Amino acid sequence: MFGGMLKLTNKEEEVMKILWRLEKGFVKDILNELSDPKPHYNTMSTIVRNLVDKGYVDYEAYGNTHQYRPKIDKESYRKAFINDSMVEFFDDSYAGLVSFFAKEEKISADELREIIKLIEGKNG
Repeated sequence: MFGGMLKLTNKEEEVMKILWRLEKGFVKDILNELSDPKPHYNTMSTIVRNLVDKGYVDYEAYGNTHQYRPKIDKESYRKAFINDSMVEFFDDSYAGLVSFFAKEEKISADELREIIKLIEGKNG
């Protein structure tokens, strides 16, 4: 479970990123944002409908066509995603998360010092 939200597939997450950027759009607008090879219109339509079913996306109906917009903002999604990953992969430990990035050399000593300054600033 994903902070009360259903987990997204890679394709669904890609569509969400596009909708967050566009703020709203029709299926054809989403397709225009994708690089080739683009999925078929019906495939994209199904992905967007899944996002509606999962509660991530809302829509306005204009006759037979629907304009979609994000129902969940990027920040809420990011928080839920990080919290879920923390529990699942790092035994709910931020130290585990940070040491993972340090070992993978994705975070520098300077960045770590910056993080420590931020934490101390909040607590002091």
